[in-house]
Amino acid sequence: MSRIPLFGAALAVAASLAFPTLANDAIRIEDAYFRMATPMAPNGAAFMIIHNDADTDDRLIDARSPIAKRVELHTHIDMGEGVMKMTHDEDGFEIPAHGSRALARGGDHVMFMGLIERPGDGESIPLTLVFEKAGEIVLEVPVDLERADGMGHGGHGHGAGGMGHGEGGMGHGEGGMSHGHGN
Repeated sequence: MSRIPLFGAALAVAASLAFPTLANDAIRIEDAYFRMATPMAPNGAAFMIIHNDADTDDRLIDARSPIAKRVELHTHIDMGEGVMKMTHDEDGFEIPAHGSRALARGGDHVMFMGLIERPGDGESIPLTLVFEKAGEIVLEVPVDLERADGMGHGGHGHGAGGMGHGEGGMGHGEGGMSHGHGN
């Protein structure tokens, strides 16, 4: 057996692990990761790019995971004077037809409140995303506690709702979830 095809297969597997893309017929999830501000933080968040290859808009309407007491779709509202308020977005996030939406730090994200498990860097967590039209997509999201920016790529402004990348930690309590952002 030649080593070249074996090396090529190993390289393909390594590339898929480094840049996971998960999909169903219409929705693709790219560059998903989970992080906590500190190893003992009570909360965490998942970030990703959601691509919609369908001819119609879809909407992320819910998220579930057994590692937290509550999992919600969150966004940030500018309260003025450099203060952003994180809030549950009950309407979910629209994913435009043939477009994408970034769930990024400082913007829309999947919030895990009351962590039951605290996974370590390099592990993965189960996450089910529920879409209005595409249905459920079950993911294993890698834990990346070291990532400093919002996404693994440069800035994203894909489709309707592309997010600017802010700064800030995730020390959000279950009460009034406000925090300031540095300039």
